[in-house]
Amino acid sequence: MPTLILVRHGRSTANTSGVLAGWTPGVALDERGTAQAAALPGRLEGLPLAEVVASPLQRCQETIRPLLDARPGLPVHTDERIGEAHYGDWSGRKLAELKDEPLMEVVQAHPSAAAFPGGESMRAMQTRAAEAVREWNARVERDHGADAVYLMCSHGDIIKSLVADALGLHLDLFQRISVEPCSITAIRYTRLRPFLVRLGDTGDFASLAPREEPPGGDATVGGGAGAP
Repeated sequence: MPTLILVRHGRSTANTSGVLAGWTPGVALDERGTAQAAALPGRLEGLPLAEVVASPLQRCQETIRPLLDARPGLPVHTDERIGEAHYGDWSGRKLAELKDEPLMEVVQAHPSAAAFPGGESMRAMQTRAAEAVREWNARVERDHGADAVYLMCSHGDIIKSLVADALGLHLDLFQRISVEPCSITAIRYTRLRPFLVRLGDTGDFASLAPREEPPGGDATVGGGAGAP
């Protein structure tokens, strides 16, 4: 079965402003995110990509544009099932104010029970994304062979939920996984089991350095902004 390259979109204007974007229109890459996207073709150079599948949201479409420009003719598809979680009434709100919502404790500690007001549940988010991957695995293998490699550009919570699915982890453990903007995660699927062969690889270790204000124990809903 194919190898899936998961790319989180580059840093966005919502990431830097501390806003939970969700499906809010007009959320673009910021200056750093644009540079991250521009570097993506070089990071993937030599990797034979059979297909590209992307979330329909602007920040993902902007992230893959330099890669598509560097590889004319590379088939590209849009799939809403790997779009961001539908955060409903939380969309567009500041993460700093959301941390005091009672639901945030559920999102952090028991996400399989969390459903966003006016949006979807985290279980539904994972289910649709995992179903999309399984369907694309079959399609890519059919069209390009079992050793094919293809890329999906998606969002932090989606990628974390797909990693949990690949590792056989309960969704309640997915907040222990971290993927920074424009990081690369690779999952090699086989008939018996998936293998996680890369996780959140940016090639930049700046985010591991001590910070003046150490990060807290909560996971950033939506994924976070990455290294300062």
